[in-house]
Amino acid sequence: MEASRREDLKATAKVAEESTIDWRGRPSNPLKHGGMRAAAFVLGLQGFEIMAIAAVGNNLITYVINEMHFSLSKSANTVTNFIGTIFILSLLGGYLSDSFLGCFWTMLIFSFLELSGLILLSVQAHLPQLKPPQCDMLNESAQCEEAKGFQALIFFVALYLVALGSGCLKPNMITHGADQFNQKDEKQSKKLSSYFNAAYFAFSVGELVALTLLVYVQTHSGMDVGFGVSAAAMAMGIITIISGTFLYRNKPPQGSVFTPIVQVIVAATLKRKQVCPSDQGSGSGSHSMDPKSISDSVPNSQLTQRFRFLNKACIKSEEESGWRVCSWEKVEHVKILISVMPIFCCTIIFNTILAQLQTFSVQQASSMNTHLSKSFRIPPASLQSIPYLLLLLLVPLYDALARRRPTLITPLRRIGAGLLVATFSMIAAALIERERRNADQLLSVWWLAPQFVIFGVSEMLTAVGLLEFFYKQPLPSEGMRASLTAITYCSYSFGFFLSSMLVSLVNIVTARASAAGAGWLTDNNLNNDRLDLFYWLLALLSFLNFLNYLFWSNWYSIAFKHGGRGDNVV
Repeated sequence: MEASRREDLKATAKVAEESTIDWRGRPSNPLKHGGMRAAAFVLGLQGFEIMAIAAVGNNLITYVINEMHFSLSKSANTVTNFIGTIFILSLLGGYLSDSFLGCFWTMLIFSFLELSGLILLSVQAHLPQLKPPQCDMLNESAQCEEAKGFQALIFFVALYLVALGSGCLKPNMITHGADQFNQKDEKQSKKLSSYFNAAYFAFSVGELVALTLLVYVQTHSGMDVGFGVSAAAMAMGIITIISGTFLYRNKPPQGSVFTPIVQVIVAATLKRKQVCPSDQGSGSGSHSMDPKSISDSVPNSQLTQRFRFLNKACIKSEEESGWRVCSWEKVEHVKILISVMPIFCCTIIFNTILAQLQTFSVQQASSMNTHLSKSFRIPPASLQSIPYLLLLLLVPLYDALARRRPTLITPLRRIGAGLLVATFSMIAAALIERERRNADQLLSVWWLAPQFVIFGVSEMLTAVGLLEFFYKQPLPSEGMRASLTAITYCSYSFGFFLSSMLVSLVNIVTARASAAGAGWLTDNNLNNDRLDLFYWLLALLSFLNFLNYLFWSNWYSIAFKHGGRGDNVV
């Protein structure tokens, strides 16, 4: 029954694929529109946009501490809240695209918003009257004035304009690029897999350039120049996406993926006292009902018993329509979407670990020997380029292996392996931080390389695996892909917000337990903090999260292991 139901849903999704239109609203021409040629312009925007936002986000903690004079913990929370906001706003971008604007216009509008935020950030970093007086935050005797009032207002307005633009862009770039390929065409369907690999490759290139060239400019020419270069990169991205206007095949808005979820829950709740025919024989009812009381006259066997409360949404009477009754396909699609949510939740701790590499690990590098030679130093934030340099080598190798053994490297197995590897990243970070604190002299910054390398492997497995896993889920309509993609980005958001909460909670608890009243992360000097213990805590949470993932992935796989996808991880 599960197998036939799954295949029916896949067939429904395939048939339901909407026709595409060109920039004038006319039906698209397969000979002129779409394909990798059109997708290349989207990849260009993705590369330039991540170049701009990564250069800001990954070195932001240095600017906030040295220029805005925030404390270490407040600076870390400012960065994680900023990045968390970017990814939570992806839900807004997906909703606006699927419901009203379409991917192209959503990208264009919010690209300009992000550009305006970057320009304002550059102006704020350049004008002395928009910053507090210069002061050495590493000097414990210095009384540095923290940015407040109008100075802080301009800074946060600029920062969150960037967050709004970037957040609404992210799900639409991936979706619009994928929309250039017709999944009904076998050749284009194969090219779609290559597009996803190319998209992550473009992401890695953008990150690599940002964390080397752009961070070097920020370090040696000033943050105002660095933010200006980020604005220039974003402007190049806008020019790139506009240049491909005549080549795109666009899917018109068809509604958010959240609408059918709400509709099914509302309809089932309104009929909560009624008996569904699918419950007969299960002890939940004994009355005989006509099969036509189920919407669309679908046999009861099509309705599965998982989340069977939702089956009541299919009960139909003659006078009911609209939100009071749903088709069996819509109910089953909603059940699948609900079933994947635990998988999504298990990646939140993974992104909490990512937050540490963009905040505390950068501060670790600042307190180590960054000299490559007598005259050249590595910018601390540039260490974050190590995972992306590794990804440029690993992604093509993985793609070749996945094509040869598609049943072995499934999305669920890939995610699970990545979550386990992330634990070792934090173990390495804790051991290295203890060595740094106890060393008699400054350690080389290359001691931090292992934690970045290990996490690079983890990110390749988990991040791309999650995107692929969600993309393969059947939907009531193909025009809802942007909303579903946006859900995957929320894992980043929740992970970074959890990091902020965890830092604050750890400081409160450890300060109360300490005789001196000092928490693990309360001092601006890492030599006085206990960052190593915080990393051990994250390693423990990561391993427990991996065990939790094994449970939920097995739960999901048992339900759908006969559905033809081969996602069983146990």
